Amino acid sequence: MCSHSPSCPSFEDTDREAARVLSSHPEQGWSLLCNGVVLFEDTGELLPDGAVVAPHRPKAAA
Repeated sequence: MCSHSPSCPSFEDTDREAARVLSSHPEQGWSLLCNGVVLFEDTGELLPDGAVVAPHRPKAAA
């Protein structure tokens, strides 16, 4: 899917969020990445295979 050089990380890679943004819709709270991942502003993700990644927010210090 990616035509960049070097290629963006695959949606299966742990660093998948490092892929380039193809389409950004901040008014709707999501962006489409080059690897097919839909990244939501709450850090949740929808992967091209239909899998969902729950939001992963940092935990507050005690």
